[in-house]
Amino acid sequence: MIMDITSSTPVAIKKKGNRSLQITWEDGHVSLYSFRYLRQHCSCAGCIEEWTGRKLIDTEAIALDLSGLKVESTGNYALSFVFSDNHNTGIYHFDYLRKICPCLSCKE
Repeated sequence: MIMDITSSTPVAIKKKGNRSLQITWEDGHVSLYSFRYLRQHCSCAGCIEEWTGRKLIDTEAIALDLSGLKVESTGNYALSFVFSDNHNTGIYHFDYLRKICPCLSCKE
């Protein structure tokens, strides 16, 4: 899927309870992420080896009932999260969030 700049610009961000986050993008697409999915895709230095890109965490070992305790804006370009496992060091750029959208149409 080829995206233009508007496809990675959110117009609405809503926390859906403690289990998921919904982002409506400027192009009208709606992405729904579980907090576990977001935690599994964290790209901070504690989760991904900086030079090789190798995952440093076992993503399947992340609790199935992981919740998102807090969602914050980071500038006008990203979000950061506090997860129930106390992880809070990842910064999720909007273009990265759009790239990892878990919906079927984005996976094609």
